[in-house]
Amino acid sequence: MLIAAVLQITLSTVGTAAADSRESFVFGIVPQQSASRLAQAWVPFMERLSDVSGYRIEFATAKDIPTFEACLAKGAYDIAYMNPYHYTVFHDLAGYQAIARVRDKRLRGILVARKDASLENLEHLSGNAVAFPSPAAFGASVIPRAELKARGIDISPNYVKSHDSVYRAVAAGLMPAGGGVMRTFNNVPADIRDQLKIVYRTDGYTPHAFAVSSRMNGAQSEALFEAMQQVAANDAQTLQPLGMKGFVQAANADWDDIRALQLTQNHTQIVSNESLQCHSG
Repeated sequence: MLIAAVLQITLSTVGTAAADSRESFVFGIVPQQSASRLAQAWVPFMERLSDVSGYRIEFATAKDIPTFEACLAKGAYDIAYMNPYHYTVFHDLAGYQAIARVRDKRLRGILVARKDASLENLEHLSGNAVAFPSPAAFGASVIPRAELKARGIDISPNYVKSHDSVYRAVAAGLMPAGGGVMRTFNNVPADIRDQLKIVYRTDGYTPHAFAVSSRMNGAQSEALFEAMQQVAANDAQTLQPLGMKGFVQAANADWDDIRALQLTQNHTQIVSNESLQCHSG
């Protein structure tokens, strides 16, 4: 079913491209959820961006976060929505430049457990396996693991590809707890969310970056940001599935709080694979 959904998105994009002579850009979205759920949430926003900007904005994602990282390393996406740590890495490695971030938002990680579990505090996790989307999923993995370590709580991380997979694993009782963020927790199907409780919230950090590749010039980047602002002001309903209320212009220094953490490859296990075939690049 998932393969069919992704194939349908791809074929639709190809058909549109054949009849559309506008300049096109591939917009890569970090795969916190399945490709079909991401497309459902993001494609209406991208369609409005296309209408307002005059460009053709194409949705793209990857099968999992490590694959998305490898594609960012290649500069495969013209525009990308990436987590804060990814931005600090791929700004330097691949030349991505932030143009926007979500207004009035700080990124906080959460740890969830089943509602009927006796787990009430972090100490109860000591010695247990905990589900995370990937090593470099910033809010859902990097920060919770760092804060657990700072408290002297040893856990065994188990990486399960996506935020949705974390929530499903915990709801099914396969893992005692798992890491996520509020946006994806709120967007997970109600029958899964209703089985879970939040047992911990991390400190807050600068949120995800909307960043453009070095292939885009200043005029294109400015036009894209202005289109994002117009969509937020005039078509707010397209942002509701994304859990966003608006955007502010971003500067590279906005993510200095992430750089101050001095995270290393050992913390995040960022993936780079030059032979990987991405959507573009």
